[in-house]
Amino acid sequence: MMQSPAERPVFTVSALARQARLLIEERFNIVQVEGEISNFSRPASGHWYFTLKDDSAQIRCAMFAGRNRNVRPPPRNGNQVLIRGRVSLYEARGDFQIIVDALQPAGEGALRAAFEELKIRLAAEGLFDDAGKATLPSLPRHLTIISSASGAALQDVLHVIERRFPALAVTLLPTAVQGAAAEPQILAALARASRLTTDVVLITRGGGSLEDLWAFNLESVARAIADCPHPVVAAIGHQTDITIADYVADIRAPTPSAGAELITPASVELESLLRGYLQRAVTVLLQELRFQQTHLGHLGARLIDPRQILAQRMQQADDLEARLILACRNTLANHRSRLKSLADVLKILQPARQLPAYAKRLSTCFRQLHRTARQTTRRLELSLAGSARALQAVSPLATLSRGYAVLTSAEAGSIGNAVTSVRQVSIGAALTAHLHDGALELSVEKLDEDNRLPEISLTSEPPPTTPGD
Repeated sequence: MMQSPAERPVFTVSALARQARLLIEERFNIVQVEGEISNFSRPASGHWYFTLKDDSAQIRCAMFAGRNRNVRPPPRNGNQVLIRGRVSLYEARGDFQIIVDALQPAGEGALRAAFEELKIRLAAEGLFDDAGKATLPSLPRHLTIISSASGAALQDVLHVIERRFPALAVTLLPTAVQGAAAEPQILAALARASRLTTDVVLITRGGGSLEDLWAFNLESVARAIADCPHPVVAAIGHQTDITIADYVADIRAPTPSAGAELITPASVELESLLRGYLQRAVTVLLQELRFQQTHLGHLGARLIDPRQILAQRMQQADDLEARLILACRNTLANHRSRLKSLADVLKILQPARQLPAYAKRLSTCFRQLHRTARQTTRRLELSLAGSARALQAVSPLATLSRGYAVLTSAEAGSIGNAVTSVRQVSIGAALTAHLHDGALELSVEKLDEDNRLPEISLTSEPPPTTPGD
């Protein structure tokens, strides 16, 4: 039954922030997060404050002096790190944050990128699909183990088998589980296991870094596991270690011991395990129920009667209508006042009375313009006639009409220059003789510098005679 508004609790900001913090810490507890450091700061208190981010989100983090003194060297902005800590809420600012207990460099960027690329590619091929995975037999008779003969993982598996189902027959195919020799040995062991008459194949090793586990992230190993005709259980590393082999295998176990327990039947432990699962499920459901009840209460407190919102919107509409009417009236009054002012100005100026005076003035201007144009044209015509007579007096055309010619040649400079001396041309030169009614194209066949025209003296003495005159 929903509480009435009077019965709903009223929180202070501090109380609400405290309840949110307790709820977050109860639900998430310890988490491990990998990301890039930014906004790193280290005040005088020795505490570290930074933001952990990836491509899509970021989270504030705090690592107090008692926890960070063993981290050497201190991280810097841009470092890729793996942190472990508690999710909480900083009540003073309402900030969602992680209280970091441990921090270490990730340092596996290239391998992780290759891991993700292969994971995506194999998933697209369907190698991870549950539909193609085999189920474990309820009562296996023969188990084939692919692991290091000297590893602790093998001993853990054998101890579990001895305790739970000692009648199970076990065949060990010893292989290297890291290093250069791991890949060919694991492939050979899987090929041999495929030919054996066995019920289950368990491939296992202990925990390690991403580089240590890399043999189980190789594409060749993944495809060999997928091609194995028997059910394959992968129990590689610790619970947080996940390899490509885990995705391809029919069953993934968090640890070697857990892998052995999945394979071997034990009714008593199975019943206990089921009780544990049931208890955990009940606990989770109860926590989820409490969370949803709290969330529902918060939503109920925030719920507002829609009639109140409607009344506010109606009041706002009335207010806007009144403001619109007032604005229209003011605008109309302003336009009317301006129109009256313009009419008064027009009445004072009376432009109709001034039109005859402007028309008379315009007619006078036109007459003056025509008179000035005629005088200017006459003056320019007289000037042009005088210039034509002066040009005619110096024009060579009259001289050419009396039988003279003007010679031009390309050798005398640019094309069309006049030839005034014998020295300007050579034998074979092309000349043009310009007459008064056309031009002649000539070619020089002989040069005679001595055959000059007699000079005309301006004195009264007769010109000299040559023999034979």
